[in-house]
Amino acid sequence: MPIRLLHVLTLALVLLAGCGSEPEAAPAIDQAFVGPFELDLLEELSPESPTVGSLKHGSPVDVIERRRRFAKIRTETGVEGWVDGHLLLSGSNMARLRGLSMNAARLPSAGKATVYEPLNVHTEPNRQAPSFFQMQEGNLVEVVAHQVIPRTAYAPPGDDEEVTQPLNSYDPPDANGDAGGAVDDWSIVRLPDGRAGWVLTRMLVMAIPDEVAQYSQGHRITSYASLGPVEDEGRIKHNWLWTTLRSGGKPYQFDSFRVFVWSRRRHRYETARIERNLVGYYPVTVELPGPGPGGPELPRFTLTLRGGNGQFQRRTYEFSGYRVRVIGENRWEPPPRNRRRPDSEYVELPPAREPSLFEELVERVTEFFSRDTGE
Repeated sequence: MPIRLLHVLTLALVLLAGCGSEPEAAPAIDQAFVGPFELDLLEELSPESPTVGSLKHGSPVDVIERRRRFAKIRTETGVEGWVDGHLLLSGSNMARLRGLSMNAARLPSAGKATVYEPLNVHTEPNRQAPSFFQMQEGNLVEVVAHQVIPRTAYAPPGDDEEVTQPLNSYDPPDANGDAGGAVDDWSIVRLPDGRAGWVLTRMLVMAIPDEVAQYSQGHRITSYASLGPVEDEGRIKHNWLWTTLRSGGKPYQFDSFRVFVWSRRRHRYETARIERNLVGYYPVTVELPGPGPGGPELPRFTLTLRGGNGQFQRRTYEFSGYRVRVIGENRWEPPPRNRRRPDSEYVELPPAREPSLFEELVERVTEFFSRDTGE
């Protein structure tokens, strides 16, 4: 018998004997993904337990045991540890998060925003939901949607849970959320890499220049856009549109708007038009003249408003110098409130299967000789 073959058979027998003495790995009872930006694994189910590893958002794991809300998981490298089960996402939860990004990508921006202190971006509009990104001061994101959500205990959404659509709230002004219970204002923000998530609205600061923001008089700026540049003695300024809201907790996005014009003669901003006591909703859209055909000759913007009769209108204004006038108004219907996501938007994971003893033996022998020959 060739000596090399004898070595292989001898090694196989040794490995086979060793396999019999090792405890079998616990079978997976579920598969999941890491929800937070970073998740520490605890060696034991105790707050004082040392950590045995750390995982990033989106990492796939096997769930091998559950105790109440806690889960013991195994990583792709075989490390096992305990985590809060609420910080794990199912395959359909991950698909739901990707779907949020896809839907947010279709919405017009209400303007860029930043923060003055760290702010968590969540997978769901809940303070205890996994946070997969943390905004820092100076980071810029785009605000695309807003909803008022009742404050409740967090539970991961079920795989077949109905998804509220549209992403923006179009509730009537007298809607009071959870029958008078505590509510939070949540905004959907679009990150520079295209992902989208939920943040507490009150923590956002719209990134309109301070020389304009100083006129907000304590009202929250909810959207803004440039209506075109102005050159003044070598400096470039912009005419601005903004919308504001007196207080939070409202199921609409603004109750007034204002157009600011840069005065070349006085070298300061002045008001061209202001309207108050509105019930306004996202989206707020702006069209600027462009070099190609088909665009507007003058800057124009369109607001979504609810009238006293409860009907929605899309009202369009045209801007020229200090003159802002209404040039059109059309009835508008918001998207339907609820729908169930089609199953095609979910990612189904294959069932976990443990390799057989023979497959493990072959893999170990192959690995041994691959190292030996450098293949």
